Amino acid sequence: MDSTATVTVDLDRPGPTISRHVYGHFAEHLGRGIYDGFWVGEDSPVPNVGGIRLDVVEALRELRIPNLRWPGGCFADRYHWTSGIGPREDRPKLVNTQWGGTSETNAFGTHEFMELCELLGADAYVSGNLGSGTVQEMADWIEYLTGAGETPMAELRRANGREEPWDVPFWGLGNEPWGCGGNLRAGAYADLARQFGTFCESGGKVPLYRVAAGADGFDVAWTKTLMEVVADVATHPFSATPWEAVSVHYYTIGGSWKAKGSATGFDAAEYWSTITAAQGVEQLLSSHAAVMDVYDPEEQFGMVLDEWGTWWDVEPGTHPGHLFQQNTIRDAMVAAWHFDVFHRFAGRLRMANIAQTVNVLQAMLLTDPDGGEMVRTPTFHVFEMNSPHQDATSLPTHVVGPVRDADAAHPGGIPTVSASASVKDGVLHCSLTNVDLDAPLVIEVDVRGGSVVEPHGRLLTAARPDAHNRPGETDAVSPRPLTGLDVTPTGLRVTLPPHSFATITAQVVAP
Repeated sequence: MDSTATVTVDLDRPGPTISRHVYGHFAEHLGRGIYDGFWVGEDSPVPNVGGIRLDVVEALRELRIPNLRWPGGCFADRYHWTSGIGPREDRPKLVNTQWGGTSETNAFGTHEFMELCELLGADAYVSGNLGSGTVQEMADWIEYLTGAGETPMAELRRANGREEPWDVPFWGLGNEPWGCGGNLRAGAYADLARQFGTFCESGGKVPLYRVAAGADGFDVAWTKTLMEVVADVATHPFSATPWEAVSVHYYTIGGSWKAKGSATGFDAAEYWSTITAAQGVEQLLSSHAAVMDVYDPEEQFGMVLDEWGTWWDVEPGTHPGHLFQQNTIRDAMVAAWHFDVFHRFAGRLRMANIAQTVNVLQAMLLTDPDGGEMVRTPTFHVFEMNSPHQDATSLPTHVVGPVRDADAAHPGGIPTVSASASVKDGVLHCSLTNVDLDAPLVIEVDVRGGSVVEPHGRLLTAARPDAHNRPGETDAVSPRPLTGLDVTPTGLRVTLPPHSFATITAQVVAP
């Protein structure tokens, strides 16, 4: 007998707007993320525009990618931007000491990144160097990017071929300062970020949205320290707040930090440990939001989850420092669950960035170093299927459904169903996930405050939870029409197979 669940959607209680930026992305100078991922060079046989590979750009445009974070990650606090401007043949070749000791040619630098953002139609999120850089270095980079006047850095940009300044809305004040970004204590970082943020001033019409580098996981004391700065600055009439948001990082790891487990070939216990780890993101956001609420009850300051996703042991035979991993239905379940949580935190969560976009960790796309087909991963399809939620109005969504048997570690059991909903231009978009490993799930969607007509949907699943795409089998896991979707007197009814994700779109009819 199938399990059953009820999902209640309140059409008449609209919530905050779901920022499109929670569907953001992250590209670091790490492994094949930049080189062979985004950048192949102008002489490559791979079709490209100015060295940027077209197949990757075209695929990411399908996702309506809203922003791209660069150059890191841990790499950011070792990156000196002047190494990546000017003629490529004159740029210094360095060693990427953070990620595998491989060569960094600096062929992909500021101009290439901004050209990539323009091709994608995405906003730039630049992570500044607080770890090994200086205040002046960061201020100069902002002037180089955004300055419109006759200033030294703007003139240098023009000399390097770009007359008009760029808009750079998002600016990160370092990365993981508690670890690779400097091994700082919270108070030391807060003082440093306060100083750097003061000198981060846009030279253009678009003001900077500055993000203070936040906590590792559940370290709410770090967030408290940063929010105390906000309260302190507010008492000084001539002091401006040095940032607009605070970040946090959270990775889903099914095993341990030293033995994360394989991306494929996992057993049932490893599957469930991953699901429970993914579900922890709700407690993470809730705990940090509670601290922010004390100092900012009106939610003027944003929370940014600018690194999230699954992290497995690297694929056998690949460089251990390049973090290349396969991407399966299990990863898709993690992404689907995260987005439902993001939608519930729409009032506070202003941005999130999957780690990472191409060839690294929970990637959207995998490119073949031998020139084979590019692969869209199951996670790519979750992003694409969910894209109608971008800038839509969130709707309260309540789930009553089955839980997996309780155990000592999970006395309340493990929830197996997740959902979220939004409305935009009179259209309801509902996301439903059944993470149960074996059992189908009948879901009754109870629509209150109105009704819906003309529903249709799409389904992402596979026979095995470790099913994935690869060159020659690029559509082994891809969306298909959702069948058995029925209109009921109170809403909709649908049956989801095990480990599956579905989206439903319907026209809203007022009561």
